[in-house]
Amino acid sequence: MNSISALPTIEGVEQIYTGCLAQGAYYIQSKGEAAIIDPLREVQAYLEKAANDKSHIKYIFETHFHADFVSGHLTLSKKTGAPIVYGPTANTAFEAIIAEDNQEFQVGDFTIKVLHTPGHTMESTTYLLKDKTGKDLAIFSGDTLFLGDVGRPDLAQKSASMTQEELAGMLYESLRSRIMPLADDVIVYPAHGAGSACGKNMMKVTVDTLGNQKKMNYALRANMSKEEFVKEVTDGLAPPPLYFPLNVKMNKEGYDDIDDVLERGTQELSPEAFEAAANKTGAVVLDVRHQSDFVKGHIPRSIFIGIDGGFAPWVGALIADTQQPILIVAPKGRETETVTRLSRVGFDNTLGILKGGFEAWKSAEKKTDSLCSISAEEFKSRLENNNIPVFDVRKESEYIASHIEQAQLTPLDFLNDHFAEFPSDTDFYVHCAGGYRSVIAASILKARGIHNVIDIAGGFAHIKKTGLPVTEAVCPSTQN
Repeated sequence: MNSISALPTIEGVEQIYTGCLAQGAYYIQSKGEAAIIDPLREVQAYLEKAANDKSHIKYIFETHFHADFVSGHLTLSKKTGAPIVYGPTANTAFEAIIAEDNQEFQVGDFTIKVLHTPGHTMESTTYLLKDKTGKDLAIFSGDTLFLGDVGRPDLAQKSASMTQEELAGMLYESLRSRIMPLADDVIVYPAHGAGSACGKNMMKVTVDTLGNQKKMNYALRANMSKEEFVKEVTDGLAPPPLYFPLNVKMNKEGYDDIDDVLERGTQELSPEAFEAAANKTGAVVLDVRHQSDFVKGHIPRSIFIGIDGGFAPWVGALIADTQQPILIVAPKGRETETVTRLSRVGFDNTLGILKGGFEAWKSAEKKTDSLCSISAEEFKSRLENNNIPVFDVRKESEYIASHIEQAQLTPLDFLNDHFAEFPSDTDFYVHCAGGYRSVIAASILKARGIHNVIDIAGGFAHIKKTGLPVTEAVCPSTQN
């Protein structure tokens, strides 16, 4: 977890931003009392901050039932005794304060006021921070309001028995009745930033003023009708990752303590024990090393998702089932980090780490595999002399902006829906933007028995440098 120093700021308020999840948690401290908003699964950092400030954590606030990560609310409450606070209509399997709309909570000189803002989900709540004079300072907007966007209204359809259009209509009313009337100098602290699957067009900055958002956020246009809002907010929504409802369930009903998950998941297994566990449990062997190392050699049928990319969200999107047993091949010294980051998105069923890593596997003379990967220059030579099948695993927006004319779009997010499209009788080529996602895709294809896949190292960035013809670059926002 990394603290972000960004203007504007409020003394006593700290944003704790986790880049791999594009998630913002918040630490609020005043006069020996502290509150945490939307805590991450591992809570030690919050405990240490409070101890350093000689403060006790008085409240744990949740803006809603998160879908893209497992919150640390239960563990933090257990360790501190602080009550968990949700907004109106929330229904939990554990003890919590279900606050009323406009209810206020004191944290030192700060007052935190509950603003029920349904639309992203029914219980979605924005917390308004006031100083000791009653002046509005900031909103902790959860997934109700992002910077440059608003929360997608399609995640709670099933539980709310409403359509995404009806939820979007509620979100429109929430924004205009509870948030937009606030002063322009109020600071907006959202739950997510660019890269999160909870919105479409989020800004890279993680803090802004409400006044600036009123000027540039499409969803806050003053003259926007509800019909226009519903259409624009619901247009172009990709299906949510399959693990989202499983994370919601864990956040509502509970989960194992993170310490137990880490103890179980980081146990070291010899190559023999590792292999036996994989055969016995049907565990996914997840290799989190750098893609260049995986290409050179890996355990047969293992899946690559590198720890240094968008690791946890890709695990969630592609493995999907949070109960799936997982065995890990990790770089030396990053074993605990790997299990921790898996637990953030609810993948608690990690069974152990390969002791000594892939080198130990080779030393034990176990079978190994490798991935065929060629340079962009070699790919250009092959493409110019043959009509060969090419698959682009980037996102649709990237593909629309510019792509190889012969390439077929098969986004990595939905690779599991495209297996029938890959040829079985000839070699085919896959690429992404820079080489990370294409190796993920190739590893999954190989694990499924499709071995005639060839990765293009360096991806589209290197392909363009070869001078190979690509479609003219077009800004995705201009597309119909």
